[in-house]
Amino acid sequence: MRIGVIGTGNMGSLIVDALVRSKATRPRFISVTNRTKQKALELAKKYRLLSVYSSPNEILQHADIVFLCVKPAEFHPLLQTLRGRWHPKQLAISITSPISVTQLESLIPCQVARVIPSIVNQSLSGSTLVTFGSSVTDVQKSKLWAILSQFSHPIEIDEENVRVASDISSCGPAFLSYLLQRMIDGAVSSTSISKKQATQLTTEMVAGLGKIFEEHIYTLEELQKKVTVKGGVTGVGLAVLEQEISDVFEKLFTETQKKFIEDRHVVNTEFNGD
Repeated sequence: MRIGVIGTGNMGSLIVDALVRSKATRPRFISVTNRTKQKALELAKKYRLLSVYSSPNEILQHADIVFLCVKPAEFHPLLQTLRGRWHPKQLAISITSPISVTQLESLIPCQVARVIPSIVNQSLSGSTLVTFGSSVTDVQKSKLWAILSQFSHPIEIDEENVRVASDISSCGPAFLSYLLQRMIDGAVSSTSISKKQATQLTTEMVAGLGKIFEEHIYTLEELQKKVTVKGGVTGVGLAVLEQEISDVFEKLFTETQKKFIEDRHVVNTEFNGD
């Protein structure tokens, strides 16, 4: 399969990295383009034989699967420039959550899907969130699923749950990294431990924790019970977290949903005015 990537920012580059590192495909079967061409050329330096083109139109001439990795505000103008350029057998894939597959189908005359990756896919792990358009064939679904399975655990997500699922799988690493950094800072400011050592202990703990879950040794609830001894230190710490964190994640998801609605409103305005 020839794969094209339009937009080589953080997420576009992540997809290329994951495809190559997992050996889902070889660089010579990947073509990329970016508004700032230098970013695309940097990928070509990293992966020999990867092709860099000057425009999205050229990508469509050389790809069976096309990943559209641009910001929501740039999406509609891009699709307008690509009208009449698509081949019926191509698969167009958006990685932008505010744009529904129905909206994609309104401007792209071929099979469409939405795939939301996560930064953890670079380690050939974690989930990718998949929503298929109504015209995607079983054969095309199987091909895409096979590709994504090389570097992730693809999960099919309903349109109504795409935002919260993305908050967990894609934004979650940033949220948890923030909490872990606060834990490190708290340890350093409250005790004599160095930041270097606290950081090492924290990152190694997280790496080990991931393996425990990956190997299904404990569930989240089971692990908490195993570590917590009645009347012990862990229980004291958990009591503080229960009191201080309280409904912080309810507030977090409420705010991300608000932002999602705002983004969708902008997208809807552009698509409805087409």
